[in-house]
Amino acid sequence: MSEHSLVEKSAVALRALIGAKQLSPVELLEACIDRIADLNPRINAVTATCFERARDEARVAEQAVMAGKPLGLLHGLPIGIKDLEETAGLLTTYGSALYRGNIPLRDNALVARLRAAGAIVVGKTNVPEMGAGANSRNTVWGATGNPFNPLLNAGGSSGGSAAALATDLLPLCSGSDTGGSLRIPAAKCGVVGFRPSPGLVPSERKLLGWTPISVVGPMGRNVADAVLQLRATAGLDITDPLSYPLGNDPFAVLPEIDLSQLRIGYTEDFGVCDVDNDIRQVFRNKIAAISPYVKLCEPITIDMGQAHRCFDVIRAESFVAGFEAAYRNDPASLGPNTRANYELGAAMTLADSAWAQAEQTRIFRRFQAQFSSYDLILSPTTPVSPFPWSELFLKQINGIELENYYRWLALTYVVTLATNPSISLPCGVDHKQMPFGLQVTGAFRADSYLLGCAAALEQLFNGSDELRRPRPDLNKLRQSAVDLQSIVTHPPLQAGQQAENSGVAAV
Repeated sequence: MSEHSLVEKSAVALRALIGAKQLSPVELLEACIDRIADLNPRINAVTATCFERARDEARVAEQAVMAGKPLGLLHGLPIGIKDLEETAGLLTTYGSALYRGNIPLRDNALVARLRAAGAIVVGKTNVPEMGAGANSRNTVWGATGNPFNPLLNAGGSSGGSAAALATDLLPLCSGSDTGGSLRIPAAKCGVVGFRPSPGLVPSERKLLGWTPISVVGPMGRNVADAVLQLRATAGLDITDPLSYPLGNDPFAVLPEIDLSQLRIGYTEDFGVCDVDNDIRQVFRNKIAAISPYVKLCEPITIDMGQAHRCFDVIRAESFVAGFEAAYRNDPASLGPNTRANYELGAAMTLADSAWAQAEQTRIFRRFQAQFSSYDLILSPTTPVSPFPWSELFLKQINGIELENYYRWLALTYVVTLATNPSISLPCGVDHKQMPFGLQVTGAFRADSYLLGCAAALEQLFNGSDELRRPRPDLNKLRQSAVDLQSIVTHPPLQAGQQAENSGVAAV
């Protein structure tokens, strides 16, 4: 089996081959390392690596297969870990010069579960500084380029993971999501990003453990791969007060969905989001292509109240909790996005916080009322086609200036406020021939049903030239000479020079 055909197989297919003794974990790992060497210089998706440790683990995994030992759900599958998650013995920078030498002594809860399920950590994937924003660039590693055009951004904050999946560097990658950090990069790179219900996958690194807006979750090249990772990571953990017991693998078999009975409500903008006019038309075209196959597909109106101010306050609370010490010691040590979030939160009052919590509750209740009439809500995932990564953030839509650096993430963060599970599915291309992501949102706590619907929609899309997942031109990508590390000002320290880890948990 050639390296190219091997790395392009789904994680589910690769795991089946390993379990059937038809594929060695060592062979798979070497194929991934070769693909990383080939393409990663063109997109800068994978940052710190641990190839030799991974090789040792792959040999152990191979021995377990040959000895007929019980195998975990992810046994022998290489995985990339988003560079916000602490990994034992592997550089974890959060995309910040403050942590350019931070080598944790232990895996956090998410990474520990992935490794316990048999996944082999190969390296970290790039992020914006401290996960702030949706353009995966920082002064430690540089920028992650979009696999379809490395001059453009790959989204964020899970941009490195999305780009790595799109180019088949790795079969699985982890992600996390506050305002859209799983869904946005998935949309921009043509892969799947699933934001689970809060607490379904425990997140140890939240300093504000009771907040429902920050979650960790899976990414994959298709729905089944994302579900495979979800199965290995979901369930109760004492590090996350929102986590809960699930019983016996509730995602092992997804519900079978009859698309002809599906009731869909759709919205271009949730009534409050700025969306590029061309993207609106692209979305209408996608809806027109989907609607003949479902029972009901009609526009809806949702009262999202003061969603922008509400998200501003709740998001800023997390930044105040995470970065007070760093800001007090040296404000200049924080990048502009992180610093802006901290300063916004530090200026708020208890009255602001109380109002925001109450407003989120009102938004939640109005949002859930839609699901008495509809099974799913569809929307665009992002309001614009990918823009150059050299622009730190999007400043305007349709010629109108945006209020702040993350306002262009509104299509995803309004769903975050509602706390419903949501998934971004690849859905053809947009007007600029770049990947288009369809945001599919399910009912409260209906994660399994949503994933079943997503799998059914994905199958429909696979049969349509207009809707199927686009693939980047890898030969064209190999010819790229884009300098993705031009903004690096603080190269990582060498082993033995690690900086003190103060326990900052970015969100």
